[in-house]
Order: sequence, then C-alpha cells, then structure tokens
Amino acid sequence: MFKGSIVALVTPMTDDGSIDFSALAKLIDYHVDSGTHGLVAMGTTAESATLSFEEHLQVIRFVCEKVAKRMPVLAGNGTNNTLESVKRTKILDTLDIDGFLTVVPYYNNPSQRGMIAHFSAVASATDKPVMLYNVPGRTVADLLPEAVAELAKITNIIGIKEATGQIERLEQLKQACGQDFICLSGDDVSAFEFLRNGGDGVISVTANVAAKTMVQLCHCALDGDFAEAKIINDKLDLLHQRLFIEPNPVPTKWVLQQLGLISTANVRLPLLCLEPIHNNAVKEAMKVAGLIS
Repeated sequence: MFKGSIVALVTPMTDDGSIDFSALAKLIDYHVDSGTHGLVAMGTTAESATLSFEEHLQVIRFVCEKVAKRMPVLAGNGTNNTLESVKRTKILDTLDIDGFLTVVPYYNNPSQRGMIAHFSAVASATDKPVMLYNVPGRTVADLLPEAVAELAKITNIIGIKEATGQIERLEQLKQACGQDFICLSGDDVSAFEFLRNGGDGVISVTANVAAKTMVQLCHCALDGDFAEAKIINDKLDLLHQRLFIEPNPVPTKWVLQQLGLISTANVRLPLLCLEPIHNNAVKEAMKVAGLIS
C-alpha cells in the first residue's frame, strides 16, 4: 500500500492565514489525476508545527473525505511528548486514514531505548499501520537501524521514512529488518539512488509540484528501468535542490502558486514567503523540470 511516489502534502492558506480548503481540494484532485501513489497529511511539509491539533483534525478529516479511498492516506501524529502522541493517535485513529507517519521525538534528543519505548507506546494505541520517520536534520536524534529492527518486531510498525540521505542506511535497514519492511526515502535529492538500491518509494516534497514526473520516476525505478529513471531524475534534480533554497515548504508553495494550483504562497510564522532574490533560481529549476517554458 505504501510504495512509489507519496506526496508530503502542503497546507494551502488564505490571505488571513487560515486553511484554504478549496485549494486543498484542488491539490487532492491534482494528485488523483496525476496518479500519485499516496498522500501524507500533516507531515513537516504541511507546516504541522504551526497548526493547532484542531486544525490537524480538520485537515486530515477533509483529506480523507476528499480522497475517498482513491489513494492511501498517512496521517502525521508525532510530537516530542509520548503521552501527547498516544493521545493524538487514538483520536486520529477514528478517522478514515490508512496509517500513521510518526516522527522521531524532536528537541529533547532521546536515547535509542527512549525512542523504542516512544514508538512502542504509539503503535500500541492503534491497530493501523505505523511508519517511522527518521529525520535527524530536524529532530537531532537519529533512529539507528538496530533500534528500527527492534521496532520492526511490532506487528503494525511496517516501515520507515528514512530522511538522512545516506544510501548505505537503506542496506543496513533491509538487513536488520527484513526485505518486507518498507523503506521510503524522505530526501528527494537522493531518492533515485535510494530506489536504485532497493528502496520502496519516496515521501516527496517535489511531488507537490511535479506529481506526474515523480510517479513516472518511481514506476521506472520499481520496474528496474534505471536508465529511464535516471533520465527523469536528471530533469528533476535542480528542482529537488531549489525547493530547499529556503526552508520547506516556502519554495514549494511559491511554485504551486506560480502553477495556479493554490491562490497564495502564504506560510505561517516563523516562516516567511519566498524572498524575491530567489525567484529566478526557482524558476530556472521549474524550466529544467518542464513545469514552465
């Protein structure tokens, strides 16, 4: 269920900073029409850190209703407070989601044993599948393969979004957890190499703006046609990089507005909209990727 090109969906906002549900519906239709393989609601790219949990619920409920089982939906449920994560998991479990994406607890830098206990508690709060999310560039703590192997023994912990960008980590995870354990890249820049080395897919920022192309990339790579996958990825490589020229999802929202998929590129403080000095650099990447002429 959780393979291929899975979009880490942005949360569109109106001029007053509230959630733009009309634009959100348009984005979901865009991904259904593009053949996107799955969707993450309320991940990092959704600006989950600056939305209230009530807004999380509103967005995830809306996404589930709009998607209507046309693709799998993963809901972000992670915090750096185990009790709060368990509470959120139980509430979100009542929605029509297909699983959870649970980030490593951020800021408080737990030990490997602490992370095992945290994820075990979250998994015990639901019967739905749980995907671990390791992104030490944001969380500081790095969930190591040995700890992932312990967690993989829990029936409903079925995979990991691995965002270190370290390709060797994939082989370590597969050896430690078995070939059936789902390994998704969380780093667009290295996603092609991740797929070429046996990864199962990518939870992608780039897929927000180049959905069909990311689907094609994953189809080719998962079918073993790495020559064609490389050609596709070469077109996307500059875009992968330039979408992080400022903090995610600032450039992505700017591109979506340029493409007419959302009305505004608004983000919530402490993030600010894309600095004009970066407009041309992002436009260049859009041209190389074939998004504009």
